[in-house]
Order: sequence, then C-alpha cells, then structure tokens
Amino acid sequence: MTASLMFQGTGSDVGKSVLVAGLCRLFARRGLSVRPFKPQNMSNNAAVTADGGEIGRAQALQARACGVAPAIDMNPVLLKPESDLGAQVIVQGRRWATLKARDYSARKPDLLQAVLDSYHRLGEGADLVLVEGAGSPAEVNLRAGDIANMGFAEAADCPVILIGDIDRGGVIASLVGTHAVIRPEERARIRGFLINKFRGDTSLFNDGLDLIARQTGWPALGVVPFLPQAGYLPAEDAVSLSQSDPEGATDRIHIVVPRFSRIANFDDFDPLAQEPDVQLEFIEPGRALAGTADLVILPGSKSTLGDLAFFREQGWDIDLQAHLRRGGWVLGICGGYQMLGQRLHDPEGLESPGGTHEGLGFLEVETTMKPDKTLVEMRGRHLASGFPVQGYEMHLGHTDGPGIKAPFLQLDPARADGAISPDGRVMGCYLHGLFQADAFRNAFLGSLRQRANSGLAYEVQVDTALDVLADHLETHVDADRLLEIAGAG
Repeated sequence: MTASLMFQGTGSDVGKSVLVAGLCRLFARRGLSVRPFKPQNMSNNAAVTADGGEIGRAQALQARACGVAPAIDMNPVLLKPESDLGAQVIVQGRRWATLKARDYSARKPDLLQAVLDSYHRLGEGADLVLVEGAGSPAEVNLRAGDIANMGFAEAADCPVILIGDIDRGGVIASLVGTHAVIRPEERARIRGFLINKFRGDTSLFNDGLDLIARQTGWPALGVVPFLPQAGYLPAEDAVSLSQSDPEGATDRIHIVVPRFSRIANFDDFDPLAQEPDVQLEFIEPGRALAGTADLVILPGSKSTLGDLAFFREQGWDIDLQAHLRRGGWVLGICGGYQMLGQRLHDPEGLESPGGTHEGLGFLEVETTMKPDKTLVEMRGRHLASGFPVQGYEMHLGHTDGPGIKAPFLQLDPARADGAISPDGRVMGCYLHGLFQADAFRNAFLGSLRQRANSGLAYEVQVDTALDVLADHLETHVDADRLLEIAGAG
C-alpha cells in the first residue's frame, strides 16, 4: 500500500494547507512521487482541473508543489457555501447536490466510499500521499459520520500528525485539550505534533514541548518559525482577506474590492497585492467604497444574485456611480461581470425564486442562468494590449447582448469574452486568474496610471516561495521521522 500521513489541526486556519504544500515540495525534491489529498474541503476558492472538474485551490497549490497537475481525486468532496445554512456539494469534481448543513450531516456517510475510492486511485503509482484534514478532530460533536478528520483516518488506516498554531495563543491548551476530548483509539492514531507560526527564539518553548509531550504521550516533531514568504502563496480561506491593510501611500494605484458575502476565487487578486506600487484593499460590509480608488473590481461570487442584493444593501451601487463620476475605472470578473449588466434572468430558480433581476446597468449585456456549469481552462489575449492571458472559467449562466461586440478578451479557440462600456471605463470578463500574466498585468495597471514595470514575475515568485518553505521545513521539522511514521522511511 502507498505510504500516507494525515495532518490535522487543533482548529481551522492553523496553517495545515501551507505546511502540507511545503512538505509536498520537500519530499518531491527528495525524489519521491508525492500526491496531496484532502477528503473534504469547504471553500469558494476553487480550481479547475484539466478534465473540467473542481477542487479546492489549496490542493491545486499542493499539486504544484509536487510537480503534478491538479486532479479531482485530490479533493473528492468540496463544499461551496451558498448561504449561512447551505452549500453546494461537489463530489469528485462534479456538482452532487445543494444541501443544508443538517441534511449534509445525514448524507456524509454516503460519501465515504467515494472519498476512499479517490484516495486509493490517487495512491496508485505514488510513493507518498500527504493528507490534509479540515477543521479539527476536537470538534467531537461532528464525529458521527466524519469523513474529514478521524473518520477518514480510521477508514484509511492513516497515521496522524496534529498541528497547533502558537501565533493565536493557547497552543498548549489546544493540543492537550484535543487529547482530552477525542477517543482513546484516536489518541493512539496521532503519532506526534507540530507547533506552527512561532515568533522569536524557539528554544524558549522547550518547556512547553515537554509539558505537551508529558500530558499527551505524543512526541514533538518540530517547531516551525513564522515565515513571511508564506504570504506569497495563494490563500484558501476568506479569513485572510480581513488582514488586508487599508493604509498606504497615496501615490500608489488604489484598487478596492468589495467583499461579497459569498466572495469566490479571491486569489485572482494575489498578483495585484504583490505589486509594490499597488494598494489593494478589501472593503468590508458596512464601509463605503473608498473615494480615493483608481479601480473598483467586482469579484466572483458563489451566489451572484444573492451578492447583487447584498451589494445594494451596503449602498455600494451608489458608491460605484460616484466612483465613475470621478473618472474611476471598474472591472467585473465572473459574477462581478454578470452584475454589471442590464439584467440577470433566472428562469429555473437556480439562485433565486426565479424571474428577472435588474443588474447594475453599466454594461450592455444580459445573463441567463443555466444549470450546466462552465468549468474550463482557457488561454487567450487581452485585446487592448495584445498580451497573452490564461486562467479558467467557472460559472453558471450565459451572457449576451450588444456589449459583447466590444469584448475585453479574445480566447482560444477564436472566442471573445467579456464587454467594455462605450466610454471604456467599465469592463468585465469571465476569466479567473488573468492577473497572473505579468505582461498583461503591467499593461493593465499602466492604463490606470503611468508607472514603471515593477519586474514582478508572479509565477516564479510562487515557486520560489514553495522552495523557501521546503527549505524552512527541512530545518525545523523532523522530516525523516515523518517519513518513517508514514511508512515511507
């Protein structure tokens, strides 16, 4: 059987995704054939696979760290929240159902076999599978029917490493408390623990490591210092958006992104955040769109019609009109593009009770929601600059109208995408990931304000960050012991 090792956390956002990505790169550099796996993920930040499926973007990044293409078996169950109570359930890359949380809990056992099938297929021909849990095994109220943490580890007979985040505080209590609430057989399945995001002299925590080891019987396998370069890697969780800094020099290009209630694929903006002369700001609900903005970008959404209503509830539609009167620019991507049109039709009630809904009216297009989802990787060029772009489409609905005669992009094969307003100040398209193209990004920013090319090579920077992370983990984690526990040593 393929060697495997599962990384679970004492809570959400303890750094599991980043650590697994770093270990994927570390072990791949040692010559092992490594694959990432996450049984169940919850995120509206999804990636498209070559066969037209969907997985969490964290698993796409981990696949990149392994040097392989993303595959649907890397994340067989993806939950994409559409409301506070329900989510779309993607199974092995395809929409399976839309369920409320209580209904999903009852259906989880039905998905275990699909999860195990994907896990075993993924392991065929691989030397090592690194598995990422979701949330925490300490959420024992969710243990019945679990497929994300100990339920999967037990079914797959996979050893577990527990990760604690010292940066948020209470790491000793988090680790010891997890030991206290889980079942005895689950305690035995955990073979060690890691401390993540330590700031300062790690030797100062030696007594803490000893205390945790005495209380739990688990050995310490490393203390990972906080690594600033990890910030260059795409974030999966929307919680990272609240950490954006609204302060900045006034001579920078100011780009604002309203944070929709169901914002999706927000890693579209990571390359912009890395530009030294760009101030990228996510606008939280209850705040006005900044009057100093050069560009407002309406992002993707998991619920376009719901977020269109949310946009108006915040008064952002009025702010957007004022922004354009001041001579500002607007770009809509995917759901944001649909919102900028005249009308949105939902005849089958896919995102609403049905009927026609008024859009923001800045582009002469209309969108009709259809049940078949577009999931495809695309290449093309930006028509204004001629520079190449590439990315993916992930949306419901078809957009048409007079505005598409002035498209934003030309995609391969010969297909136009998007629309531009007659005055050129409002633009929209369906292509996610277009800002990763360096030449296009520089040309687009230069059209907003005269600037020098920063020289940022975004894709190179991501790969460099993965290598730096792997070096960091080689120094601070007992990687040889991890391989032994996995059965690959």
